[in-house]
Amino acid sequence: MANLLDIRRRIKSVKNTQQITKAMKMVSASKLRRAQERVINARPFAQKMAEVLADLSSQTSEDFQHPLLDERGDERYLVVLVTADKGLCGAFNANLIKAAQVFIRENPGKQIEFLTVGRKGRDFFRRRADVTGEYIGLTGKGRVEFSEALEVAHDIITRFTETEEIDKVFLIFAEFKSVLTQRIVSEQILPISQTKTDESATGQAETIDYIYEQPPAEVFTRLLPRLIETQIFRALLESIASEQGARMTAMDAASKNAGELISTLTLNLNRARQAAITREIIEIVSGASAL
Repeated sequence: MANLLDIRRRIKSVKNTQQITKAMKMVSASKLRRAQERVINARPFAQKMAEVLADLSSQTSEDFQHPLLDERGDERYLVVLVTADKGLCGAFNANLIKAAQVFIRENPGKQIEFLTVGRKGRDFFRRRADVTGEYIGLTGKGRVEFSEALEVAHDIITRFTETEEIDKVFLIFAEFKSVLTQRIVSEQILPISQTKTDESATGQAETIDYIYEQPPAEVFTRLLPRLIETQIFRALLESIASEQGARMTAMDAASKNAGELISTLTLNLNRARQAAITREIIEIVSGASAL
């Protein structure tokens, strides 16, 4: 059995760790509240914009062309992986990295490049895949601005339209469901789908006639890039909220485990003290009997 000094040092160390995990839980809870509000506010706009533009794209004439609608081959992929900059958030980063690995296995023979948002994804795939771009520090501070999402979106659009070295762009991120639940989303964002997604109750696709105040080419030239910008911004917001929820849950579990460990160590300390006291009493009695 360990001596009393070692057990006391262990208890003190675990208590210090518990104080840190409790503080991190409170910080994550504060950040989560703000991140959750931003996600809830951003979702309706992003979803409705995607629905309307998908509907508009499906009704475009065949002679209308736009680089973001350009269907190409199926050989060169760009995967935008959104992870965290920091750890201590449970299996959050591991699940995202695992989803990216599954994507690679499900697309054998494809030329896959990664654009990583977050240090954890960058560090993992830097020596395992072709990482052609990285953005560090966007999600680590717990808040992302739309201007920062614009930088990422413009980089993706430039890679897809100007260089023409990419056939498809996929986005992998964690969608916030609740503090305990995050859903890993893997979706294609480029080229923009021209298939209608809305259907009526009878299963028939609803046909909506739109009246263009400006020429369709001018409307799409402005709105299609904004759709990609909105999708990237929403993915970053979802990732931040998911990260804070995962960290809050992990730190809460760590604090509870630390409390259980402190109780166990305290019990061992009392047993060791009792054994030392008993041994001293026996030595005293034995000495008295010998006299």
